[in-house]
Amino acid sequence: MEKEITIYDLAKILALSPATVSRALNDHPAINAKTKVLIAEKAAELGYRSNTFASHLRTRKTNTLGVIVPRLNSNFMSTVLAGMEEVANNVGYNLLISQSLESEVKERANAKTMFNSRVDGLLVSVAYDTYSFGHFSTFISRNIPVLFFDRILTHPQCGAVIIDNEQAGYDATRHLLDQGCRRIMHVTGDLRRNVYGDRLEGFKRALAGQNLSLDNRLILSTDLSQEAGRAVAEQIDQMQEKPDGLFIANDLCAAICMQALKEKGYAIPGDVAIVGFNNDPVSQVVSPQLTTIFYPGYQMGKTAMTTMIGQLNGTRPIDHSEPIILRSELIIRRSSILLEKS
Repeated sequence: MEKEITIYDLAKILALSPATVSRALNDHPAINAKTKVLIAEKAAELGYRSNTFASHLRTRKTNTLGVIVPRLNSNFMSTVLAGMEEVANNVGYNLLISQSLESEVKERANAKTMFNSRVDGLLVSVAYDTYSFGHFSTFISRNIPVLFFDRILTHPQCGAVIIDNEQAGYDATRHLLDQGCRRIMHVTGDLRRNVYGDRLEGFKRALAGQNLSLDNRLILSTDLSQEAGRAVAEQIDQMQEKPDGLFIANDLCAAICMQALKEKGYAIPGDVAIVGFNNDPVSQVVSPQLTTIFYPGYQMGKTAMTTMIGQLNGTRPIDHSEPIILRSELIIRRSSILLEKS
C-alpha cells in the first residue's frame, strides 16, 4: 500500500519547517501568499490529505453533530433534517445521521457509534419502543449535550423542541365537531410516546368541551402504517354504529384509510369526514384533498440545531425545565367540509 504523505514529507521536499507547512495549509496569516501557493500546489501534486482525526484529538472538538431519527423515508423527517443542515453548514458543522428504524436496540447501536465517532453533540427523535435513557447517559456524563426533538424523553439535563401536540389534537377534533360530527374516531400511534399521548389529550378536551362522552372503542392505537389505514377502514365497515368523523394522527395512514373507505362505497366527507396530521405531500394529491395539521418540520430542524450550536458555543444556554414549543396550524381541505348535512 502506498505511503500516506505527511506534513513532514512536504517540509522535507520543500526545504521548509513542518510548522511553516502546517500553518500554510491552515491559511495562517503569518505565512506569505507565495509560500502558501507553493505548498498547496505540492500538497495537491503528491496527494496530501489533512489528518483531521489527529487534529480533533488535539482540539477535543470534531465539528460533527450526531442526529438519530426513527426513519429517513419520512417527509416530515426530511424537512427536519433540511432545516438542521442549513444551520449546521452555515457555521461549519457536519452532521452524522442515522435511523433507528423504530427500534430501541438499533437506536442504542446508533448512539454508541455516535459516541465513538466523538460527536460534539447529539440530537434525537426517539423510536416507538424507546423508554430507557441509559444509552444517552454516557453523553451526559462526558458533558456532551443531548437535545430531543418531536418524540422526546424528559431529562433534567436535556433540551427539547416540540410542537403543542395537545393543542393540535384539540384543533383537529374541534374542526370535526364544528362540521357537525358527533361520533369521532381517533386513530393514533403508541400512546406511550409524547406526540400521540398529547394529541389524544387534545381529542379528549375537544369532546369534553361539547359535553360529549368519551367512547374508548373509538380510540385505536396502531402503527399508523398503510396496512393500519386499510385495517381501520375494514373495522369501520364492520361497525354497527359507524363514526361520522375520523382524526388520524398521520397523513399517509389517513389517505390510505380514506381510499379504502371510498372503495367500499363511502362518501368522503358525506359519510365520514377525515382529518390527518403532518401536511405530507400525499394530503394534497388524494381526492378529496385531506384536511391536516401543518407540522413545521423545517422550523423544528432549524430551531433544534440553532439551540444545540448555541449551547456548544456558550451563546444560548438551554432552559432544560421547559421544552421549546413551536406552533402548528390546521389546514382545512375538502375531506372534512360537510357542505350539506342530512
